[in-house]
Amino acid sequence: MLQELEIRDLGPIRHALIAPAAGMTAITGETGAGKSMLLNALRLISGGAAPSRLVAVGARDAWAQGVFEVGEHGEPSHMAAEAGVDVQDGELYLTRSVPAKGRSRSVLNGRSVPRAVLQRLSDELVTIHGQSDQLRMASASRQRDFLDAYARDDERLDSYRQAWRRLNECDAKLRDLTDQAAEARQRSDYLRESIERIDRIAPKPGEDGELHRLRDRIENAAQIAHGVSGALAAIDPSQIGSDDGAGATGLIEQAVQSLRGIRVEGEYGDLADRLETVNVELSDVVYALTGLIDDSAQGQDLDQINERIHELDELTRRWGPTLDDVLAWREKAGYELEDLDASPERIDRLREDRRQAYRQALEAAWRLHEERARAAGDLSARVTGELKSLAMNGAALQIEVPARKGTLDSGWENAEMPEGFGPLDASGCDDVRFLFTPFPGSERLPMGRSASGGELSRLMLALELAAADKGFATATVGRNDGLPSTFVFDEVDAGVGGKAAAELGRRLAMLARDAQVIVVTHLPQVASWADCQFVVAKGAARTGDVEDDAERSMNDGLPDVWTTVSEVRGEAREREIARMLAGSESETSLSHARELLESSRLQD
Repeated sequence: MLQELEIRDLGPIRHALIAPAAGMTAITGETGAGKSMLLNALRLISGGAAPSRLVAVGARDAWAQGVFEVGEHGEPSHMAAEAGVDVQDGELYLTRSVPAKGRSRSVLNGRSVPRAVLQRLSDELVTIHGQSDQLRMASASRQRDFLDAYARDDERLDSYRQAWRRLNECDAKLRDLTDQAAEARQRSDYLRESIERIDRIAPKPGEDGELHRLRDRIENAAQIAHGVSGALAAIDPSQIGSDDGAGATGLIEQAVQSLRGIRVEGEYGDLADRLETVNVELSDVVYALTGLIDDSAQGQDLDQINERIHELDELTRRWGPTLDDVLAWREKAGYELEDLDASPERIDRLREDRRQAYRQALEAAWRLHEERARAAGDLSARVTGELKSLAMNGAALQIEVPARKGTLDSGWENAEMPEGFGPLDASGCDDVRFLFTPFPGSERLPMGRSASGGELSRLMLALELAAADKGFATATVGRNDGLPSTFVFDEVDAGVGGKAAAELGRRLAMLARDAQVIVVTHLPQVASWADCQFVVAKGAARTGDVEDDAERSMNDGLPDVWTTVSEVRGEAREREIARMLAGSESETSLSHARELLESSRLQD
């Protein structure tokens, strides 16, 4: 909500401070007094164009600032944080200065920011409906989003979007399979040849280490045989067929018998037991040495072993460094080869998946189309009825939702859909069009290009009233984040009078129940509905000291007559309404003004 708008040296306004009501605020004043400068100030703080001609004659620059209440956790606060600005006490200060020469400066809460930051923030905070501010609803996408928000078809929209994403995923897989076919074939051939080579050699975990040890034994067989034979000859010569005396085992056995033959008490028996234990160990060593004489390495073909080692080394060099790594790579390559398999069967599976996704997307698009068509009829009737209440008899809004025509994918048939129901995109299959007839007999023309500023402003008011009933606004379509804080209407009362003017004021007051409304008007029947009223008038500027004002005019060349902006209450407001009614403050006009203000109240 706009809490305060302050202006300095903007056009004929030397200084103005406006605190609009939370509901409806009316800006009134004589023609040419400078009411448009208030709109220019709002456009400035909204990041609009900043021509130097807006700067007051003789002033160095023009300055405008809007203070908005936004809270601590809303979308505007998040946007400000993204721009590096902290929200202070739930308020945002949007400031713009325009020098007489040079570039304008945009400031947010005291920090300079790009003008685009103010533009994005103002989209969340304020919506201006004037002759030059109607283009946002002229785009087909904006109209479609508005219709969807009015229809409250979130469930059908989500269903279609999910189906659309799945269809695109299927298309992407098929496209990748086609576009990358050559690369995939090269990769598949490499993987297939590599796997075949590994499988042909068929390595076993740890096999290369065993082969290296076996080769070492074969290559050093003579040295091993000599050493083993010498060891056996020393321990147990009988194992090698020698009768050259007793070996170590025989001598230990003799020692055991000698100790057993001692009949004197002592530790001789224990020592004999220990010697027997030693002899058991020696027997085990003899057995092991005997086995080495009959080692399996004997009779092995060293050339075959070397050839096998060479094959395994080739594998580890390419996919190693160990055989375990080779085997792990082979397993992974097998899975990758399956994924890269561009066989006709896989392509057929993908095409069937895509066909099913297309079927689901078409069905979801058709359900969405039906809901949009229903909402379009309802919204057209609602807005046309509002236009009649706003003194636009014969004016009408017609919303068309034609389903696109085109050739369906082959293999698709559905009797529930019209023939040629066709091409889809991210939004469905519809071309939504808002067509406005401003007066009887007028040609139906696209919205935004077919009416005067006043007619368009009333059309936008009718749309805002319809949207407010659904809890959104034209500025927030597509975002689903509710009403913006402030609506501003200019020229909405052009060509309106009498009872229609009173009805226009009542409609604006109805909108002000849900959001802040500021209307620039010259009609007392509209202004009387406002919660507060500001008057823009030409007069001598005074800061409290006539001499100071005169001195300033002499020194800086500024004019003595300025436009002032002041709030009117009580009797002052009655006098302003009387002036608007009759151009004077007669007893009759004052009585009429009091009566009008009393009657301009919404019934709860």
